[in-house]
Amino acid sequence: MPAVAARGVSKTFRLPEQQVHTLKERALHPRRRIRYQTFGALNDISFAVEHGEFFGIAGRNGSGKSTLLKCIAGIYKCDGDIWCRGRLSTLIELGVGFNMELAARDNVVLNGIMMGLSPKEARKRYDSVIEFAELEEFRELKLKNYSSGMQVRLAFSVAIQVDADILLIDEVLAVGDAAFQQKCFDVFHTMRAQGKTIVFVTHDMGTLQRFCHRALLLERGSLVHIGQPAEVADRYLELNFGGPQEPGGEAPDGGGGGDGGGEGGGDARVLEVWVEDDEGRRLPAIPQGRRITLRARVRFSVDVEDPEAAVHIHNEDLKAVLIASSWVQHPRSGRFGAGEDVVFSFTFQNVLAPGRYSPVIVLGAHDAALRVVDRFARGFTFLVTATSAMGGVVDLPTDVSIERAESPVAHEVEP
Repeated sequence: MPAVAARGVSKTFRLPEQQVHTLKERALHPRRRIRYQTFGALNDISFAVEHGEFFGIAGRNGSGKSTLLKCIAGIYKCDGDIWCRGRLSTLIELGVGFNMELAARDNVVLNGIMMGLSPKEARKRYDSVIEFAELEEFRELKLKNYSSGMQVRLAFSVAIQVDADILLIDEVLAVGDAAFQQKCFDVFHTMRAQGKTIVFVTHDMGTLQRFCHRALLLERGSLVHIGQPAEVADRYLELNFGGPQEPGGEAPDGGGGGDGGGEGGGDARVLEVWVEDDEGRRLPAIPQGRRITLRARVRFSVDVEDPEAAVHIHNEDLKAVLIASSWVQHPRSGRFGAGEDVVFSFTFQNVLAPGRYSPVIVLGAHDAALRVVDRFARGFTFLVTATSAMGGVVDLPTDVSIERAESPVAHEVEP
C-alpha cells in the first residue's frame, strides 16, 4: 500500500452571488433566496505517493495545489477517496492552530498535542522547537506580537518535531529568511535520507528538481502531467509562457532532430542552436573553464512584440543545471516582422562538470499576453571535457591552502 493515495478526487465550492451582511437586511428580506455559483477547484485527481517518496505538487496560482493538500490533510471534505498510512503532520497555512493571545510555550504544547503527541512529549520537545526556530529571546512573548517570519519558523519547528510518517508542506517557507530556508532544506535532506514521506507544494522549479523524486502538475483543477521533476518543470514553464491550457490536455512536447526542430504555436521556429567560444568558433566539445556562448537562431512567421527566450541546460540525468531568460536583461526586445531572423545569446563561464548536455529553449512573444510560440528540445547536444572531475554537478574554481598550525601555548593558572 502506498503512503498516500487519491482516487477520483474532486472538490467544488459554492460561491454566493450576493451576501447578506447585516441583521437588518435579513429582517427586511426574509424570503429572499441567495443564488450560488459553483466553482470546481479539483476535477477527478488520482495519484499515489510511495513510502519514503518526496512528492511535489506544482501549478500556477489558482490551479488547486493548496486545495488538494487540504483535502489530503482532511481539512476539506471532497468527492472521491483519499488514503493516508501513518502519522500525518501538516504545515499548510501560516498560523493555523495558533492562538495569538498565548505565548510560544502554550502554542507549542497545544499544537504538539493536536498533532498526536502526548502532553508530556509535547512539553519535553519545547526547548528543541524554540532552539530550531531561533526564538529563545521571545519565548514569553505572545504570538500576536510575532512577525510573520517568526510565526512560520515556529510553525515549521513544531511540524518537524512530531516525528510524523507523512509531512504535508505548502509553500509557506518563502516567508523565512535565507538562513532559515537553508535550515529547512537541511531538514528536508535529513528526512529524505530517513525515508520520510513528504508532499510538497511549490512554485520553485529549482527546489522541485532538487528534492522531489516525482511530481504532478495541476492547471485549473485538472491533472496535466505526472512524472519526473524535470518534465513537470518544463510543462510548468510552458504554461507560464503560453497562458491557460485545456484542462487535462498535453502540453506541447519538444521534438525535432539535427540542428533544428521544435513545436509551438507556429508563429516562430528555432532554426539552429550552437555553442561557440569567445573567438566565435563553433565547438561540439567545450573544455571546462572557458567562457562560452549558447546561441539560438529564430525565424518569425508573423509580426511579434518583445519576444523572449528561456533556456534550460539539462545534464545526462535530465536535471536542469542552468536556467536563464532573456527577459531579465531585455524585457523590451523590440518588434520583429514576419520572415525576420533573430539570434538569442546566453554567455556564461563554463564550470559544468564533464559530460553531455542538452539545451531546451522555449520561445515566447508578448502580444496581448505572453504566449509560447516555439519549443526546441533534444535537437542539439554538446560535450564538456576536462582533465579531471570531482563528481559534482559543477566544478567551481577553488583555492585550497594547507598551513601548519601553531602549537597551542599552555597557560599557567594562578592558584
